[in-house]
Amino acid sequence: MKQLKKVILAGALGVLALALALAGCGGGEKKADNAKPDMNKPVIVGVNPGPHAVIMENVKKIAEKKGLKIEIKEFSDFVTPNAALAAGEIWANSYQHEPFLKATMKKEPKFKLAKAFNTALFPINIYSKKLKPGDKIPDGAKIGIPNDPTNGGRSLLLLAANNLIKVKDPKDITTTVQDITDNPHKFEIVELEAAAIPRSLDDLTCAAINTTYALNAGLNPAKDPIVKETADSLYVNIVAVQEKDLNDPRLKLFREAYQSKENGDFIKTKFPGSVYLGWKE
Repeated sequence: MKQLKKVILAGALGVLALALALAGCGGGEKKADNAKPDMNKPVIVGVNPGPHAVIMENVKKIAEKKGLKIEIKEFSDFVTPNAALAAGEIWANSYQHEPFLKATMKKEPKFKLAKAFNTALFPINIYSKKLKPGDKIPDGAKIGIPNDPTNGGRSLLLLAANNLIKVKDPKDITTTVQDITDNPHKFEIVELEAAAIPRSLDDLTCAAINTTYALNAGLNPAKDPIVKETADSLYVNIVAVQEKDLNDPRLKLFREAYQSKENGDFIKTKFPGSVYLGWKE
């Protein structure tokens, strides 16, 4: 009987030890989850070259005063920054509008990315080397548009808003060339990689070009477009992060720096008539 009691006691102590060990592991995990971020380590923010990078350099200076260090990483295309964010190679990115992020998430649901806050509106306008502002786009014109779904649709909606074509739904951001219901001027719509469009202007009558690429090509979004997108566009740009980082305290500092009066004044002074603030001052 005594031997049996010893076995039972030993077993109970073993179970208790195991439970305590597991509890210790669980407590460690909880502590790690709630651990405060290292403010001495810079966060990496992905941007496109041009105005996004220029603005982020200014945000970096403002954020540092608030105790947040930022390292800027440039990407030359629209696809890689979201892939890098999903892979954890960068902490946030600032280069896209929300419709583009939603389209990416629909295509890559495993990415688990989310909008953090609005930044600025970088209009997509129609430019030409053959036409001047105020000129009418001639019948049969070759019009270049970006070949990515969201900016291609955005370009078609811009043409529709100016009564140059008609589409099935003038508010549908997923509009494609197949959704054109009336093309009275017999325009030839040419789909090209967004970054390549400025270099292709010699071969086109005109083209829809994002502000980033327009500025990089030496175009003036305030003076050069023959057709302009208005400031009330749905395509305000955003900062995106991983869903798990939406409550990261560093994100609050980042937002305060980006949407500060100091940065707003910088944007309006640096890009007058070319870039609009995406938040209420």
